Amino acid sequence: MQKVNNPMCHIDIKYDVLIIGAGVVGSAIARELSKFKLHIGVLEKNVDVGLETSSRNSGVIHSGIHYKPKTLRARLDVEGNALMGALCDELKVKYKYSGKLTVAQQNNEIPELHKLYEQGHRNGVKNLRIISSDKMQKIQPGIQGIAALHSPTTGIVNPYALTIALAENAQANGVDVLLEHNVYNIKHNKDGFKIKCTNETVLNTKLLINAAGLYSDKICRMLGIKEYRIYPCRGEYYVLDKRLEGTLKTLIYPIPGHDASSLGIHLTNTVDGNILIGPSNEYIDKSNNLDDQCNNYDTTTKIMEELRKKGHELLPNLSMSDFIRSFSGLRPKQTPPEKGGFKDFVIEKRQDVPGFINLVGIESPGLTSAPAIASMVRNFVSEDLPLEKNTEFNGSRPDFSHHFSELSVDKKAALVAKNPDYGEIICRCEQITKKEVLDAIRNPLDARSIVSLKYRARIMMGRCQGGFCLPRLTHILEAEYGEDVSSYIYNRPNSYLFTGRVREL
Repeated sequence: MQKVNNPMCHIDIKYDVLIIGAGVVGSAIARELSKFKLHIGVLEKNVDVGLETSSRNSGVIHSGIHYKPKTLRARLDVEGNALMGALCDELKVKYKYSGKLTVAQQNNEIPELHKLYEQGHRNGVKNLRIISSDKMQKIQPGIQGIAALHSPTTGIVNPYALTIALAENAQANGVDVLLEHNVYNIKHNKDGFKIKCTNETVLNTKLLINAAGLYSDKICRMLGIKEYRIYPCRGEYYVLDKRLEGTLKTLIYPIPGHDASSLGIHLTNTVDGNILIGPSNEYIDKSNNLDDQCNNYDTTTKIMEELRKKGHELLPNLSMSDFIRSFSGLRPKQTPPEKGGFKDFVIEKRQDVPGFINLVGIESPGLTSAPAIASMVRNFVSEDLPLEKNTEFNGSRPDFSHHFSELSVDKKAALVAKNPDYGEIICRCEQITKKEVLDAIRNPLDARSIVSLKYRARIMMGRCQGGFCLPRLTHILEAEYGEDVSSYIYNRPNSYLFTGRVREL
C-alpha cells in the first residue's frame, strides 16, 4: 500500500505535452487531448488524482449567476455547465440538475437578488426567476426567507468521482498518468522543457501545461514568472448522514457579501444522498512555507458551531443529530486576506516562455468550468502542434454508474449469479459489496491508499465511518494481495494507519 503507481526513474522520456497536476482541470485537459495523436503525460505529486481542491468541495455544477459578465470565470462556467451532463453520461458519473435557491432573509437583501438575476441573464444563464416565499416553500418545504432567486440549471456532481473518471479515461486512451511525481525543477530550452521530479525522474516535453492548482504559482516561479501568488483559503464542511436523503430538495445559498472570498455557507445535497453544510471562509497564514499552508485541512469546533447555526437559519427542520463527519478544502485564491473577493481565472499562452500554457487561480467554479477549460487549452495546443484525430479514442467507461445497492432486485440477482462477490457486503452503512471493493483496489491507476478506495467504492463513507468495514477491508488486502497491515497509508506517503498487530505487540 505504500508504493502507489510504482513510480520509477524515467530518464529523458520525450512527450508532446506534459500536464502538471491531476486535479479535475488537469485530468479534463488530459482526456480532451487524448482525442488526438499526441504523446501526453500527467505529473501528480500525490498518491492519487484529485486529492486536493478537486475532492474537497461542494460538488456544485454552478449556473453562472455569481460571476462578473465578460470574464473568463463567467464564460467558462456557463459553457462548462452546458457540457457537464453529456460528459458525465459518457463517463458514467452521477450528476443531477437539482436547481438552487439564493435566499434573501431581509428586505435590504432584495436588491442583491435583482443584481444576481441581471448578472446571470447577461452571462446567458437560462430560466432564472425571482420568487416569493410561498413559491419557495413549494420547491423546498420549511425554508426560511422572504424571496429567492431560483436558478434551475444549477446541479450537483460527485467531484472526486468525476476527477477519477477523467483521469482513468485519459489513461485508457494512451495518456501516462504518473502519480507521486513531484516537480521541483523546470528548464526551458529551444526544444521545449526539461522537468525534474523528486523521485529522480527526468522528462522532456514540447509543451508544458501548468494545472497545479494550489501550487500553480510555485510552478510559475520555476520558470521565472513572478507576477502570481496563491493564497490558500480554507473552507470547512459538515457532512450529514444519507438517512436524510430527500430532506433537501434543492441547493440553498445565502446572499453573498460584497467583499466575501466565497459564496457563503450553504446547504448542498449530494448525488450520494448526504447533505453538506459549508463552506466557511478562512485564509491560511500560519506558515511562510507554501507546502505547510497547502496541507492545512483542519476542522475546528468554532466553525462547526457556526455551520450548525447557519444550517438552522436556512432550514430550521434540518436534523443536526445526523452529523457523521467534517472535512475541509482549500481554494487557490489570487486575492490576499486584506483584499478578499475574487480575481478572474488566469488561462494564458505565455509569449515570454514559448510552449508554456499557464493556469492560475482556478478556484470555484473550476469544477463546473473544467470541460470548457479543457477545450480552451486544446485550442492553445493546436496553435503549436498538429492535432490529428485519435481514431481509437473511446470516451466511455465500461462500469455501471450506480453502486450495487442502487440497482433493481433483478439486476442485483443477475450480478450475484454471475459473481458471488457481489453477494458479500463489506460496508454495512453504504451496502458496498466485496466485488466493488475489489474493483476499487484494481483501479487502472494502481492507486491503493485507503482514500483511493473510499473515493472509488464509497467504503468507510457511512455513518460508522469505517468502524464496521475497515477490518474487513484490511482482511481483503491481506488475503488478496499479501499486504502487511503496517504498510497501509491513508492518503499520502507515510500516513500509516497501523503499527502492527495487537497480538504481536
